[in-house]
Amino acid sequence: MTGLTHRGIPTDPVLWVLAAATLVNTLGNGAVMTTTALYFTRVVGLTATQVALALSVGAAVALVTQVPLGHLGDVRGPREVLRLLIALTGVATLGLTLVRSPWQLVVVLGLEALVDRGASAVRNGYVARAATGGRGVAFKAYLRSTTNVGISLGALLGGLALAVDTRWAFLAVFVVNALTFFVTALVLGRLPHLAPAPARAVGEPRLAVLRDTPYAVVSLLVGIYSMHFFVIELAVPLWVSTHTSAPTWVVAATMLVNTVAVAAFQVRLARGSDTVPAAARLMARSGVWVVAGFAVIPLASGVPAWLAVALLLAGAGLHVVGEMTGSGGQWGVQMGLAPAERQGQYQGFAGLSFSLASIAAPPLVAVLCIGWGRPGWLVLGGIILLAGVLVVPASTWALRTRTRYGVLTHSG
Repeated sequence: MTGLTHRGIPTDPVLWVLAAATLVNTLGNGAVMTTTALYFTRVVGLTATQVALALSVGAAVALVTQVPLGHLGDVRGPREVLRLLIALTGVATLGLTLVRSPWQLVVVLGLEALVDRGASAVRNGYVARAATGGRGVAFKAYLRSTTNVGISLGALLGGLALAVDTRWAFLAVFVVNALTFFVTALVLGRLPHLAPAPARAVGEPRLAVLRDTPYAVVSLLVGIYSMHFFVIELAVPLWVSTHTSAPTWVVAATMLVNTVAVAAFQVRLARGSDTVPAAARLMARSGVWVVAGFAVIPLASGVPAWLAVALLLAGAGLHVVGEMTGSGGQWGVQMGLAPAERQGQYQGFAGLSFSLASIAAPPLVAVLCIGWGRPGWLVLGGIILLAGVLVVPASTWALRTRTRYGVLTHSG
């Protein structure tokens, strides 16, 4: 991050604006993440199944909107499209205050996912274009650290609403979250304008990424690799409650290990991902850390509570090292293989890998880690390690085809 920050504060003007916008936006997101499910089940009166179904619809909507909206950012100018989508997300968030039935929740969450995931694609495309000189991974690493700080602080705000536990307190969280989107849109107005992408060449498809088979293969492997994110969120809480004698507070402690580590060390551990081959090798190495974490965590079953706590925290620590190094590798590969003038649609497509993982991972994690027990943890770790290793030859193949898709091979 030489030249980009001083004592942790951005000196690069573009990174400063992006970081400020990210911090504001994630404050609201963190508050909503801690309150949404409880509000709609306890206050509105919906069932947990109805809320889960509405969230699933939102995830499905995100699958079909990220690429076209990312493309819109390319052809209309990413800053302008990003600000519009962020503001529209704020409007959609305000709609949550009016929800009184399951179908209303489905509609609102669907609209929110449409513009929010589209904004994510455009934002990632902007970062890939603005962070010149191989600084894209450094930008992404710093912004991810900022995201964790913002969500953690926002969770405290959500905790206040939970403590008050009245309808107006929950509704205030939604309103505050909407306001953070509007403020974010204003802050993003300080970003430099990037010219829209040049007109397509004769015969070039409108959404070239959909015909870029090597990039699709790399993205699929990254998506399989990304399933490890859902282990800390889903498998660890279930494992603690059903297979160990550890106190339930250790679940929060493992989350804290993850959040603090990412905020403190993500930038450092993402270094060395400024070329595609180096980034791919980093992903392969990171899989070893993930497997190590998955080997230690299930050992917490059948041991005294104090030892179970120690093993769970150690496993979470090993896993987060893999998470941070793997994230740097993922960003380096997916940005390095994309054409400069088509970063929006390509980063939108890259985002599909995580969206698919968010659909496939929960049931797979439940079956392997909880249903199969200790062997299942190792099987899942092996799948993730294999995906990370296969990114190396897949990205090498993709690099050889880049001139066909308008990418210069200097990325390698």
